[in-house]
Amino acid sequence: MIIAVDGPAASGKGTLAKNIARHFGIPFLDTGALYRATARDLLARGGDLQNADEAVKAAQNIDPDSLDDPHLRDPGIGEAASKVAPIADVRAALLDYQRRFANRPGGAVLDGRDIGTVVCPQADVKLFIKAAVEVRARRRFLELRQTDPAITEQQVLADLQKRDARDRSRVEAPLLAAEDAHLLDTTNLDIEGACRAAIELIETVLGAGGKTD
Repeated sequence: MIIAVDGPAASGKGTLAKNIARHFGIPFLDTGALYRATARDLLARGGDLQNADEAVKAAQNIDPDSLDDPHLRDPGIGEAASKVAPIADVRAALLDYQRRFANRPGGAVLDGRDIGTVVCPQADVKLFIKAAVEVRARRRFLELRQTDPAITEQQVLADLQKRDARDRSRVEAPLLAAEDAHLLDTTNLDIEGACRAAIELIETVLGAGGKTD
């Protein structure tokens, strides 16, 4: 069973995907971590985020054991990741890793921005998580201010708006819901409510025979 969870930054898709994986007892992959790790490693070597060759080399040499590095959640790394993510050869370098993870025995839950459209178009269930950008900014601000007291909510909102525009307009695998994705708006839901809604939706789809057209 493969479950694809897509959506913009700070929509809650990562938390949902982790809880979905725990509920169904299958592995979870935050595919965004692959791009953040690529950016982190490239910057650590003093590389240029706009240099495709350097970015591809970093993507090809990611250490899977480093994907839980807490620094991958730093705002600067997220911004850098959104600059290397549109590079076609970077996406190609990471695509095989994602598909091998998804197709392991028993299946997996993957979250990202192009799981249902590019990485796993054959997924048994596809969710697209959305929320108002102001709500997403508030959530991310409350998370980030614990480690960066100087950050402002307006900064976070501006960064999210820029990332949304970049993700939706990129040529390679733009952010959009798959035609057969099920939309879940978390604007007015807390974590528990969103998780319940997502699991109920997945169980309804699976109970109806899996994928819907």
